[in-house]
Amino acid sequence: MAVKAKASKMNKKELYNVKLCQLLDQYSQVLIVASDNVGSNQLQNIRKGLRGDSIVLMGKNTMMKRSIKLHSDKTGNKAYLNLLPLLVGNVGLIFTKGDLKEVSEEVAKYKVGAPARVGLVAPIDVIVPPGNTGLDPSQTSFFQVLNIPTKINKGTVEIITPVELIRKGEKVGSSEAALLAKLGIRPFSYGLVVLSVYDNGSVFSPEVLDLTEDDLIEKFAIGVSMVTALSLAISYPTLASAPHMFANAYKNALAIALATEYSFPQAEKVKEYLKDPSKFAVAAPVSAGEAAAPAAACAAEEEKKEEPAEESDDDMGFSLFD
Repeated sequence: MAVKAKASKMNKKELYNVKLCQLLDQYSQVLIVASDNVGSNQLQNIRKGLRGDSIVLMGKNTMMKRSIKLHSDKTGNKAYLNLLPLLVGNVGLIFTKGDLKEVSEEVAKYKVGAPARVGLVAPIDVIVPPGNTGLDPSQTSFFQVLNIPTKINKGTVEIITPVELIRKGEKVGSSEAALLAKLGIRPFSYGLVVLSVYDNGSVFSPEVLDLTEDDLIEKFAIGVSMVTALSLAISYPTLASAPHMFANAYKNALAIALATEYSFPQAEKVKEYLKDPSKFAVAAPVSAGEAAAPAAACAAEEEKKEEPAEESDDDMGFSLFD
């Protein structure tokens, strides 16, 4: 029986080795994920959600490292060896041909709420909100131990102010776990967490997947400005600094031409301007108000000319009393 069990175990290892090697040949993109506190049912749902372009492979780190080393030696592809330092802790591999960002977002969807168990390291801060707890006054001892201010309202315990019960990185104590259980609070959520990304031999942080085109353009512009500043400081010509160097050289040559009798075609216009700036003066446009005043004056004069002269009484040949 022992021999059969050993043979069966060796057979499983060999099958696992063959499967991992096949995946390394078929896929060039791998997500290394942490699987702490992830149950079998949850993992099965993740496999279903990624079915198509992605395959989730879990296993012991020693088995994965052994298979990767053997496959690297067999194929001569040393890029696979970059995966070895990443296989630390409770991790798994997601082989994919799809978009890395979309796969990472799909994995993040399958998080399940979990209670705060005693001794567990809190991944986030746990804050108990104020309000009625629904607990009877006999349960106030839990709140007193944890220094949570409460009052009795309508026969139940009510928390007065929000309280930071557990801080991130701290271990959950028995009192905290019991109180959260009584309140029905499941503060933590667990799922596969992407730790690193492997793409054709390159390994990078998953934060890179969140970069947009605007972020890349901004980072590129910052890099170009730094190269330009360094090139100008040490007078080393580059594609980034050459335009600025030519502009500075033209300014220096122009300054010399203005200070001496030496001249060149590009400096002639500047010299001519300095001799007689009035040649380059441009007539300022007349404003609407200024143009309207002369026009009104001309119109008034025309009206005066068009008015008929009044006939005098003397022209009639007799006076008013004749």
